[in-house]
Amino acid sequence: MKIGVLTDAETASGYRLAGLEAITSAPTEAAYHLAEMIQSNQYALIAVDESLLSDPNKAAERVMRGRSAPVLLTLPNLLAAFSGGGDAKVYMRQLVRETIGFDIKL
Repeated sequence: MKIGVLTDAETASGYRLAGLEAITSAPTEAAYHLAEMIQSNQYALIAVDESLLSDPNKAAERVMRGRSAPVLLTLPNLLAAFSGGGDAKVYMRQLVRETIGFDIKL
């Protein structure tokens, strides 16, 4: 089984460079593509860009009925978070602090 990412075309390249299988979708077709990925039984984990589906578990409720895999994970869309002028360094510092418990400076 593998890890798949359901995302937009702009960010798919980054996931592919990291060795993950990235499926691109428009927001209007994301629920359909998610259902296809689940039904293929190829994925242990499917990460879904929140700009496509804010709640992938709710969108896949019917398809996931009776299944224990794959695990669905919502990924924050960083492009959307900073399009309004947010500071990426502040965001990443806060994310690292919340995740590991302290700041890292390079």
